[in-house]
Amino acid sequence: MQDTGKPSIPMRWPDDANIAVSVVVAFEAFHTRSQYNVRPGPAGKPDQSSLSYAEYGPKTGVWRVLRLLESESILASFHTSGLAAERWPLTLQEVARRGHEIVGHGWTNDNLGEEVTPERELKDVMDTMAAIEKAVGVRPDGWSSPGSKGSDAKYKALVTEAKVSWIGDDASDDVPFVREMHGRDVVIMPRNNFPANDLTLWLWPANGPGVYFESFKDAFDELYEEGKDGSPKWIELVIHCHIGARPGLTRAIRRSLQYAKQHPKVWIARRGDIARHVLNRHLAQSPAARFQ
Repeated sequence: MQDTGKPSIPMRWPDDANIAVSVVVAFEAFHTRSQYNVRPGPAGKPDQSSLSYAEYGPKTGVWRVLRLLESESILASFHTSGLAAERWPLTLQEVARRGHEIVGHGWTNDNLGEEVTPERELKDVMDTMAAIEKAVGVRPDGWSSPGSKGSDAKYKALVTEAKVSWIGDDASDDVPFVREMHGRDVVIMPRNNFPANDLTLWLWPANGPGVYFESFKDAFDELYEEGKDGSPKWIELVIHCHIGARPGLTRAIRRSLQYAKQHPKVWIARRGDIARHVLNRHLAQSPAARFQ
């Protein structure tokens, strides 16, 4: 990061929008346990209760999410595990057919504690990309690691082998930015979804569903005002198919989407659309301004 002694150059969105809004839908698969662990069993052994909680996603949750998105005329970015693409390719095909973006999201979501080697990172990236490409016919252009657990070896594999255009593991900004990585300009899509994430706001702390809408609204209002003052921002909602797609939270998510839509000058877009806008804007800048 270059120390300029002043704030970053303000972002500009299409049609001079005050804020960009995106929706991430996590379509995940697990080997031994999901994020739901009421009474964890022996380490390394399958937790059938936890796995059955996760199976709600492809069996029921994804279809409720698709209905919700269709009813609100919103296209989302589906962060997809390689194992999920391998197990449920027909479902993923339907997601893609409806115009949603498919994003690489690691092979599974319950391997965050395993030893990381460059060889393992490369295999995880390429196996995930191959499974998604086999399911939907197109390799993802973007990647977000499970738990945002990235590494330089993983990023090298993503940039030089998978050749993605954007990566979503960073958490250092409110808006996307461009970073040179392994010889290429890559868009960094910061992890800015803390105000509207069903996992961290609802499941783990066991909050009531209303906290999702209230947290989103407060963050949206603050960022929207900053946009009106000349510094447009970006906000994101996260829905896990096996978590937020349950009926207890669906209405809070719908309220959040409708709240954003009722404001003027709001750009609702997929992550990849936002990344392409940022990269094109970056390339159009003069060389002297590019990394300020």
